[in-house]
Amino acid sequence: MDKKPVKGEYLEVLLRSSKTIFSTKDVALLWREGNKTVVSDRLKSYVKSGKLIRVHRGFYAKDHDYNSLELATRIYTPSYVSFETVLTREGVNFQFYGNIFVASYIKREVKAGNQMIQFVRVKDDILSNSAGVEHINNFSIATQERAFLDRLYVSKDYHFDNLANLNWKKVFEILPIYKNKRLQEKVDEYFADYNEI
Repeated sequence: MDKKPVKGEYLEVLLRSSKTIFSTKDVALLWREGNKTVVSDRLKSYVKSGKLIRVHRGFYAKDHDYNSLELATRIYTPSYVSFETVLTREGVNFQFYGNIFVASYIKREVKAGNQMIQFVRVKDDILSNSAGVEHINNFSIATQERAFLDRLYVSKDYHFDNLANLNWKKVFEILPIYKNKRLQEKVDEYFADYNEI
């Protein structure tokens, strides 16, 4: 959009977007509005009238069908969905976890909407490396190989239910980004165990 929306178009601009989650900053950019108070007041008005939903401090959704993974990766950026969220989804782990697990620069647990989000701290150079991280539907998510390595990187010992789903070639391609001898040895161990089955 080249020009600032006119009265009556502000909500439309948000509803047309492919995003399901908007930060106050996103909205200010979409509306081309430099005055934070104007943006904040307009958003509050839309929430009060039921046209938008406030899902977390500074974050809004079009409706209750917002993408919770998108929200999880927007609260602290940079970040990406990983760990058990990916491992369970891909069948590497069988146990269901209600929390969304996110790799981030911060360690924290946050409740947003009805969702608990577990932020797991990883070093900045790992977080900023996109090897094994896919960007889809307005959020970033680890491949199962990256999630496997992330979990081993932050946990000394961990039980995985089904390593047959992993592409070991990809595991070994991503492994160098961690620059971690203990992790290298642990991956070699898991690989050897997997090959004995």
